[in-house]
Amino acid sequence: MLRARGPAGRAGRGGGRTGRERTTTRRRASSRALGCTGGAVLALGALGVAITGVVLALNTFVHSPASGTCTVALADGGVQRLDADQADNAALFAANAAHRDLPARAVTIAIATALQESKMRNIDYGDRDSVGLFQQRPSQGWGTVEQIMDPVYSTNAFYDVLVTVQGWESQEITDAAQRVQRSGFPLAYAQHEDRGRAFASALSGYSPASLSCHLDPVVEAPDGVGAPGSAGDGESTPTAVVEGTASAGPIAGATPPARLATIQQRLTRDFVDISATVVPAGVLQVDATSLPAGLDPAPARRGWAVAQWAVATASQTGARVVAVDGQVWVRDDGDDAAWLPLAEAGLPAALHDATASAAPGAVLIG
Repeated sequence: MLRARGPAGRAGRGGGRTGRERTTTRRRASSRALGCTGGAVLALGALGVAITGVVLALNTFVHSPASGTCTVALADGGVQRLDADQADNAALFAANAAHRDLPARAVTIAIATALQESKMRNIDYGDRDSVGLFQQRPSQGWGTVEQIMDPVYSTNAFYDVLVTVQGWESQEITDAAQRVQRSGFPLAYAQHEDRGRAFASALSGYSPASLSCHLDPVVEAPDGVGAPGSAGDGESTPTAVVEGTASAGPIAGATPPARLATIQQRLTRDFVDISATVVPAGVLQVDATSLPAGLDPAPARRGWAVAQWAVATASQTGARVVAVDGQVWVRDDGDDAAWLPLAEAGLPAALHDATASAAPGAVLIG
């Protein structure tokens, strides 16, 4: 496809069961999943040490398609779906937009565009010299192949051009996308609008408790055994991305502290400037109110944006539990995973209490 001239030289910023059986299964599974996270507080030192290496790895790694599915439940009872690796990229689009203080409509346009151009996968091939999520062309000024293959760079490059389109906020989705892409098939973006709008709304926090992912369980390192990339003395260090893993995430086999390190670095990669710390419950507590206010500054809206980002990226970070606003998603519930009231989630006592006492806009990820 032909492409518009891009932002030359511009660098990116940074079988059914009864309800009782399902509830019992969730409580049992979530207790197993979270029981070992208390040791994660030992990761405080390691989190600071590994920041640079993990961020660089996350910025350059091209993910293999992850197993699992993410869905957004619509108000009319319908459902929109993405594969887990596609949802992971959609989460980046939303986080990057939040950092840039762009509205959810920008995220809708980005998702619809990437679905059409690359099926929202970071591929290293395409028409002529097109590569990446948005099939941007080095020969048309979008940057080098290496730059375009960096999802953060390519996302920023897409938004850099979008915001120069006069009146893009009120244009039809397909028209705004076409003004950026200059595709030979200008009407093709429209077919992805509904799915883009659903995921953009959830990932921007406007559709609370609507996005859930059904993923394989995380395989953790046995007690006393360092994760891949560890020092080998029983004390693991946060690991970089390991190629070829499925929805257990790129650090399958890592200890809880190593997983928390990767989650924190992914937060920094996607949101750029966001406050997060490890709390005594052994999980990350993220202050979503540290993000730009956007069109709706309510702490709850920003909290749900970060929480549903955490679920959408769990296929790659290995996150096992996300809690916000009295609601909890537990990965080990598998195909039954959904947002549950805190009282029904079966969390360990320390995590239950931390969730119950969390301030508005606080998100717990572990």
